[in-house]
Amino acid sequence: MSSSAPPRPRAQRVRRRLVALAGSCALLTGALVAFAAPAAYAAPATATVYVANAGGNTVSVVDPATNTVTGSITVGSSPRDIDLGPGAALAYVANASSATVSVIDTATNAVVATVPVGSQPFDVDVNPAGTFAYTGNFAASSVSVIDTTANTVVATVPVGPQVGGVAVNPAGTRVYATSQAANTVSVIDTATNTVVATVPVGAYPTRVAVNPAGTFAYTTNQISNTVSVIDTATNTVVATIPGGGQPLALAFTPSGTSLYVGNVGGNTVSVIDPATNTVTATIPGTGQAVALAFDPAGAFAYVADLGGGTVKTVDTTTLAVVASVPAGSSPFGAAYAPAAPAITSVSPSSGPTTGGAVVTITGSNLTGATITFGANPATGVTCTATSCTATAPAGAAGTVDVRATTALAGTSPVATADQYTYVVPPADIDVNLTAQPHLGILVPYLTYTLTAHNTGPGAVTSATLTATLPPGATATNLSTGCTTASGTVTCAYGAIASGASADKTFRVPLSLLSLGHVTVTGVRTTSAPTDPTPANDSASVTCNVVSVVLVTCP
Repeated sequence: MSSSAPPRPRAQRVRRRLVALAGSCALLTGALVAFAAPAAYAAPATATVYVANAGGNTVSVVDPATNTVTGSITVGSSPRDIDLGPGAALAYVANASSATVSVIDTATNAVVATVPVGSQPFDVDVNPAGTFAYTGNFAASSVSVIDTTANTVVATVPVGPQVGGVAVNPAGTRVYATSQAANTVSVIDTATNTVVATVPVGAYPTRVAVNPAGTFAYTTNQISNTVSVIDTATNTVVATIPGGGQPLALAFTPSGTSLYVGNVGGNTVSVIDPATNTVTATIPGTGQAVALAFDPAGAFAYVADLGGGTVKTVDTTTLAVVASVPAGSSPFGAAYAPAAPAITSVSPSSGPTTGGAVVTITGSNLTGATITFGANPATGVTCTATSCTATAPAGAAGTVDVRATTALAGTSPVATADQYTYVVPPADIDVNLTAQPHLGILVPYLTYTLTAHNTGPGAVTSATLTATLPPGATATNLSTGCTTASGTVTCAYGAIASGASADKTFRVPLSLLSLGHVTVTGVRTTSAPTDPTPANDSASVTCNVVSVVLVTCP
C-alpha cells in the first residue's frame, strides 16, 4: 500500500533539524588513539539501556529495572547511533561530527577504542559474528567497514548520496544502506564489499531494518511518509506501508512478529504486522521517536525521544508508555544490553575425572545457557533463569571454572563460586590368593596365584602386592613383575580396569621340612589411585602337607 506524503515544507524543517545535529559542528581533525584494552570482554553485570545523546556528546546508562540513569559515558561529538556486538560485551557508537566510532566495554562502561571512519557517520550496525561493524557516512556517501578485532577501517564502499541508515542481514552476507538524496537502498555484498544492487524506495529513506529471517528489508521514508518493504531475494519493493508522520526509527521485536516504527512528525510509534504489512496499532505519547530498542523477551520497548530529551518505556502488551526517563541532550540512539550470566554456586563442587556427575549450577540470567567445565562442554543441559542442571564431561584431575554462555549476553565472569574439582575416582583392590599342589617324588611344589581384582569405581593405574612365605620357604618360577627376597614375593601390577583382575604366580617347592600346615599371606602394599576399602586388602591360604605326595589345599 501507499499513501500521500505530508506537505514538503514541514518535512524539510524536521529533516534540517535532524541533519543539523551532526552538521552544525566542525569535524574533529586531531589524532585519534586506540586505548589499551583487555583481551576479552563481558556483558554488563546488570541489564542496561544505552542512549546516545547527539547534543551532549555522551551515552547515558539507564537501569531498566528502576528506569533511572545510573551513569554517563563521554564519547565523540554528536553521537547519532549505538549498536551492540554479539554477547553485548562491546557497544559501538557512531559520532557524526567527529567522524569516529567509539567502542565501549559494557562491563566497565569505558571507551576502549576510537576508530576514524567516513564523514558524518549517522548509523552503525555490527554483523552477527561480531567481526565487522558498518557505518553509514552521511556526508561521505559511503559505508565504512571496521574490523572489530583490530578496530580499524579495512574497506570503504561508495554508495548513494547522504547515507542515513545501515543494516546487516542475519547471515552477515549483505549490508543495506539508505540514500536519502537518491531515494534508494544500496545492497552491499560483504564478501567483496561492493554494491551488487540499488533499489528505488520512498522519498528520503532514513533507516533500514532486516527481518530475523533475512527475507525482507524495511525502510522508513520520511518525506513520502511511508515504509518500503524490499524482497531481499529479488531486491525489489513488494509493498508500501503508510507511515504515521515522517517515520524514522524502526526495529523488529525479538520474535520478529512485529515491526515498531517511530514517527517523529506524529509523536507516535506504529506497530506493523510484517505478515500482512499492515499497521495494527498506534502507540501515542512516545514523542519524536528516533530510536527503538527491545529487551530480549520483547516485553518492553525503549524509545529515544529527540524532542523531549527522554527515553520512553513502552509496555508491548498494553502498548502504553509506562515510564519516561530524562536522558542527555537530544537522545538519538538506543540499545539494550542484557545482563551477563553469573554463577553463584556449583553443587556438587567435585566429581570424578571420568565425568558423568549431574551438577546443579545456580546463578542469574542463565536462560538458554550452554555450560562448559573448563574448555569442555557439558551435556544434558537444561536451564531456567536462575539454575541449570548439566552432566559434567570428563576432565583431567584438578580444578576448573564452570562457565555459562548465552547468545545475547556472552559468558559468565570467572569467580571462586564457579569452581569444580575433578578428582581421580578411587579404585578398590580385592586381594585373592589360591594354591594348587603339584606333587611327585622328584620336585613337588605348590603353585600360588596372587590376584588383584579391581572392584572400582575407578581404574587402577598401578599396584603392588606382597606374599609372605612360611619360615625357611623360597619361591621360584616367578611371573614377570615379581621379585623374591627374605621370605617374601613382591609383585607389581600395571593398569587394571574397573571390574577386571590381574594374576601373578610363583612356586614354593616342598620338602620333608614342609610337613604340616603351610600358610602364605598376600597383602596389598601400595596402589593408585586411593584404595577406599582396607578390609579386603589381604588374603591367606593354608595347605596341609602330609607328605610330598599328599597335600590338601582349600
